[in-house]
Amino acid sequence: MPYDDSPPPTRRARPLSVAAALAAVCLTAAGCGGGQEPGEAGAASPRPGGNAATSTDPTPTGKQPEPTASASPSAKPLPKGPLTGRTVVIDPGHNPGNRDHAREINRQVDIGTGRKECDTTGTATNDGYAEARFTLDVSHRLRALLEAEGARVRLTHDADRPFGPCIDERARIGNEAEADAVVSVHADGSAVGNRGFHVILPAGVKGGGADTSKIVKSSADLGARIAGHFARTTGSAPSNYIGGNTGLNTRGDLGGLNLSTVPKVFVECGNMRDPKDAALLTSASWRQKAAQGLADGITSYLKG
Repeated sequence: MPYDDSPPPTRRARPLSVAAALAAVCLTAAGCGGGQEPGEAGAASPRPGGNAATSTDPTPTGKQPEPTASASPSAKPLPKGPLTGRTVVIDPGHNPGNRDHAREINRQVDIGTGRKECDTTGTATNDGYAEARFTLDVSHRLRALLEAEGARVRLTHDADRPFGPCIDERARIGNEAEADAVVSVHADGSAVGNRGFHVILPAGVKGGGADTSKIVKSSADLGARIAGHFARTTGSAPSNYIGGNTGLNTRGDLGGLNLSTVPKVFVECGNMRDPKDAALLTSASWRQKAAQGLADGITSYLKG
């Protein structure tokens, strides 16, 4: 099945009032129930069709590529807008090339409180639309919307490197950019019947190289605003299987969050393995709504 990844003309983000954006979700990580998801396939539950093998050898078998221009700000002049002077890092989950570099992405990296795989392949819909392709498409749309508001936007990658970056490098890119907000874009790979989106917030973690104490509150604010705007703009409901119907889930086992020193969240936009959610995720018009919801939530946070 062909998929249209070309974005329609962008429109300016239309932030809603904070009260409206947060009406359907809790304001902080406290009280946002829901069980922990196993595994770190970027952020989601175990991914059918993804890499299952995990190497315990911490020694790299291939040199991790250096960050490329995708991790740098856009060179084009930006318009003046409400986000002028602000920096946003967008982290497209996974990389289309990961599936060709299993050895490299299975090597273990330090996440502060332990070790995990460098990255994974991500999941896919039943007819083969890959999560890595979805995340890049939504990230491109989101970048255009934020740049139209004057924000300086960086991507952690743009499928312009053979694989990765590893989860520790993804966190480092946001930290070194001194980003005002970092959003990691994903789609889940859960069971049929599990539907809806959820935003993953960093737990209070301190150990090794990880210390989220300074970003827990701000990340919870960012995540709650994104959840409210995402629900309103896309029409999608909060997850019916994670987060107690709040659309929010707090985790302390994700290196991309544990190692961040700036406000950061992961967004699971839907479940690729459920046919009804997959029909949304494979729709270009819905992906534009998803990007708009993310942009509105980020704008609300940065202007708040």
